[in-house]
Amino acid sequence: MILSMTGYGRGNAVLNGRDITVEIRSVNSRFFEYSSKLPRSCLFLDDKLKKLLSARISRGKTELSLQIQEIAAASTTVEVNMELARSYRQALRSICNELDLKDTTSVEALARFPDVLTVRRQEADEEQLWQDVAAVCGQALDSFLKMRETEGAKLKEDVLGRLTFLEQAVAQVEQDSAGRVGAYTQRLFARLQEILEDRNIDESRLITEAAIFGDKTAVDEETVRLRSHIQQYRQILESEGPVGRKLDFLTQELNRETNTIGSKCQDLAITRLVVDMKAEIEKIREQIQNIE
Repeated sequence: MILSMTGYGRGNAVLNGRDITVEIRSVNSRFFEYSSKLPRSCLFLDDKLKKLLSARISRGKTELSLQIQEIAAASTTVEVNMELARSYRQALRSICNELDLKDTTSVEALARFPDVLTVRRQEADEEQLWQDVAAVCGQALDSFLKMRETEGAKLKEDVLGRLTFLEQAVAQVEQDSAGRVGAYTQRLFARLQEILEDRNIDESRLITEAAIFGDKTAVDEETVRLRSHIQQYRQILESEGPVGRKLDFLTQELNRETNTIGSKCQDLAITRLVVDMKAEIEKIREQIQNIE
């Protein structure tokens, strides 16, 4: 299965009093590169999250974002120091009596005095927190990989179409090059006749020159290797696991053989074919840079 290196996935759930959101996004890279944005209280999860992602992502510059919102009712309690509140209340009454003031003390006023109300947060269970974050991260990963799979299918379809064009071009090169030596022999014979006029032409020398030309310009080996590379390309596109690096190597080989054909053949029709082939190979190269 072909996977793109570009992807995005999101997971969200409320677990054990926490609203947890994980987002994963990636772009092209030769290797797996990990970065993260985590709350300070969750930095201890970073290595575990990296291992979780690297187990399912082989290549790509990948960023993970984690957001956790505590649900106050589940994680926070408020304690009242009634003895201290009574002491504050008695002190305020004494002031009112002593100064002959109206007692206007309210609950809100008492609550503002130091240590009357104490907010206590529950200590986080790190193992439970990790299990919850890992579960949400798994959701994000599934969504992320689904997008990569969809994009990968599009890349595969495009590359297969370009491989078909290359095969057709190789067949045309073979056809055009088949009569190249005979045509060269005829041109050489006509030229020698023009130069030598009525003098006899050494046919054995003519045959030798034609053979030398044929040997220098033969592209049979190159077209055979091109067909082999194209076949390997298709096989790799159908294989499982990361294939981007293998395809990158084969793309270089496709380009190498095509360049060799271009340097050997001076025929205008073949030269045009080579230009078109190189353009398609470059487009293939651009596409496989996105493949994991």
